Amino acid sequence: MAWFRKEKTGLTSQEKKNIPEGLWTKCDSCGEVSYGKKLEELLWVCPNCDFHFRISSQKYINLLLDDGMLEEFDHKLISKDPLKFKDSKKYPDRIKIAQNKTGKYEGVTSGLGQIDGIKISFAIMNFDFIGGSMGSVVGEKIARAIERAINNEIPLIIISCSGGARMQEGILSLMQMAKTSALLAVLAEKKIPYISILTNPTTAGVMASYASLGDVIIAEPKALLGFAGPRVIQQTIGQDLPEGFQSTEFFLDKGFVDKIVNRKDLRSTVIKLLHFMWSR
Repeated sequence: MAWFRKEKTGLTSQEKKNIPEGLWTKCDSCGEVSYGKKLEELLWVCPNCDFHFRISSQKYINLLLDDGMLEEFDHKLISKDPLKFKDSKKYPDRIKIAQNKTGKYEGVTSGLGQIDGIKISFAIMNFDFIGGSMGSVVGEKIARAIERAINNEIPLIIISCSGGARMQEGILSLMQMAKTSALLAVLAEKKIPYISILTNPTTAGVMASYASLGDVIIAEPKALLGFAGPRVIQQTIGQDLPEGFQSTEFFLDKGFVDKIVNRKDLRSTVIKLLHFMWSR
């Protein structure tokens, strides 16, 4: 009978619409949701709080270098597995996964380029490759980038973005800190400028070596910088950490960073520095 049947009333469900992935992006700092195309126009900087989203190494190359051109060197150097390391996966398997994901052989891209007509030795870390971690190949490629600056008598620019030393290579990874730092000392003796650019995040062994040894150290706003994690430091010293600890702004206040530079001003700032520091 009709009065036993429940009639459909009110709201009815509609077919779910598929929203293309990446159309909207949520800011990790303030939570603001922004339209992807708008963020791209803003060089992936949050319009609400100025937080700088992590971008690919190729985007930095396009942003900084003349015509986005880099003559890449050593791009086929590949990490070995001297410790036969295995956690949930074998180390060579992790390398292969990272290579397939990024299209890169390792965690840093290096070579020669020009900025405003000034020839430079250039290196940039690839965070998507095992967190931009520094293994023996990353250290070797950074070392060779420094040597190219020394041999060609040209300025050096390194953009860092890293979770630190690569645990799968143990002490071999940590030794890259000493190797790169020693070569930077030679670069300094030659009075060849080195500009270090810190992005989010720059931490641990990378921060404790070549990232912190620039003649000028500039950093993007609100980047995570530091050596050990806040919890480890707090437990070690037994004290509460100050507000904003390990942020770019905190490092600038303490004199560790020379200048905070918005991504849209990065190229013009580097050009000014190169012309001021290098007159050859």
